[in-house]
Amino acid sequence: MQTLDIDRPEMPELQFVLLVTALCTSGLVHCNVTEQLRNEIFDRCWILIHEDPAPTTVEERVLDLRSWTEVTLDAMGETIRSMLGDAGIRTLAWEHAPSVTIRISTPASQPLLDRFQQLYPAPSDLADRGLNTP
Repeated sequence: MQTLDIDRPEMPELQFVLLVTALCTSGLVHCNVTEQLRNEIFDRCWILIHEDPAPTTVEERVLDLRSWTEVTLDAMGETIRSMLGDAGIRTLAWEHAPSVTIRISTPASQPLLDRFQQLYPAPSDLADRGLNTP
């Protein structure tokens, strides 16, 4: 089970808002926030940056915060904390098994992926090279 303290999330506000709104639209079964509250949180955050009502299709329920100000971001964070607090939730809790990768990388991206793997090898790769020992 993963948890997140809404008052001290130990992450930047942008990451907090994006994580919580993603949880709100994820359809997770094991989450301590009701589906109704998740929808209300997303809808209120949406209305802070759009004039149109929030979309109803799952694919469109994504917040793009690239062009918005820090004031808007702070308002979203406060909205999230206020709504969760009013519901008596101080810590978000959810359970989600790792997803199976379904997207295959393009051949053009392979050199970048190879370099990334060299910079950040998987723990099993480190052990294979004897780099994981104390």
